[in-house]
Amino acid sequence: MKRVSFAEFGGPDVLRLEDAEEPHAGPGQIRVVVRAAGVNPVDWRIREGQFQKVRPIELPAGIGQDAAGVVDEVGEGVDGVRAGDTVFGRGSGTYAELAVLSAWARMPEGLTFEEAAGYPSVVETALRVLRESGVLPGQTLLVSGASGGVGSAVLQIARDRGITVIGTAGAANQEYLRSLGALATTYGDGWAGRVRELVRGLGGVDAALDLAGSGVIGELVELTGDPRKVISIADLGAPEHGARFSGVTGDVPRALAEATDLISRGKLHIPVEKSYALAEARAAHVDSRAGHTRGRRVIVV
Repeated sequence: MKRVSFAEFGGPDVLRLEDAEEPHAGPGQIRVVVRAAGVNPVDWRIREGQFQKVRPIELPAGIGQDAAGVVDEVGEGVDGVRAGDTVFGRGSGTYAELAVLSAWARMPEGLTFEEAAGYPSVVETALRVLRESGVLPGQTLLVSGASGGVGSAVLQIARDRGITVIGTAGAANQEYLRSLGALATTYGDGWAGRVRELVRGLGGVDAALDLAGSGVIGELVELTGDPRKVISIADLGAPEHGARFSGVTGDVPRALAEATDLISRGKLHIPVEKSYALAEARAAHVDSRAGHTRGRRVIVV
């Protein structure tokens, strides 16, 4: 089978499309014929070696953790799914023709494989950071870097829970944020002052999320007035400011079940901004690292 892998840490050029042995489903796992794989910032951070101290991997290694596809092998002890079922979920080495998933759910009706592949990690992350932030209905949440996959999910889930959301993104994505129910402003010089204007009369910022790792932790702490109310998924230096870095994956099956419910109720939709072929994985990483994403990037197999 074909898969994308890397044998050393570095830039996108270390990625290789290669022939590899087929993986097989172990106990509690399934194997899928991959139709699409989600491209997440964590993928290129792992490729660059950023997480080796906290989440070491052995090289050479495949890459990718989200996929949507057709079940073709069911591991020991797995019930409720069989060959031929269409699922989306999370596993390892998903930039490939075949991949093993350790958490999955049936694809919600009406979703394409490309769309479904964009949900698993971003929804799990969105639900996790919302929970860790402690933000409650009626309160105000500030989201820095809000137009990407996780931000898109956070805004919609928070609004469904009755939370007022302020999102920062580039000028081209302001209307997109507003379409998701957020109060929107641009980042860049003076952004914190613009946020203060938006929250005037709302009682301030009750919690803040850094989703882009763009060096804004200090300002987020000032806006909330409490570093414990600030959580980052992208800035490993957040604890230096007293804020928290959230990098430990939570309950993925539960997140997939909640995603399915939200999608089915029309409360969550994450658009696919761009699709790539397996051979274009390098370009997908370059574009993902550049940011300014509106929704998701996926690899179509």
